[in-house]
Amino acid sequence: MYFDKFKDHQDAKINPGLLWEYDMSRFDFLEMRNVVVQRVVERGWPDDWYAALNLYDENGMKEAIKSLPYLNDKDMHFVSILFEIPLSELKCYIRKQSHPSHWNA
Repeated sequence: MYFDKFKDHQDAKINPGLLWEYDMSRFDFLEMRNVVVQRVVERGWPDDWYAALNLYDENGMKEAIKSLPYLNDKDMHFVSILFEIPLSELKCYIRKQSHPSHWNA
């Protein structure tokens, strides 16, 4: 995995700008795992990835990624390769397949 040495970055913090609409003084990172993981996947820098991996571990990240309802194609393929998750196990991929776009869209 690209972020294999995430345990060497125990001091990494998730940028609060990724979660700008939430009150960070009352934010529950465990309850809002899917929101955090989606923001990190879509807009995170390496420190955000390290912090998320330290917080949720690799299996927690995989489970959250599998349950995300939407990722764009680039992010979907990136996490599929990074975490070795088949596309067919991603909820966002399954939803995309069941809602094909118009042929000239």
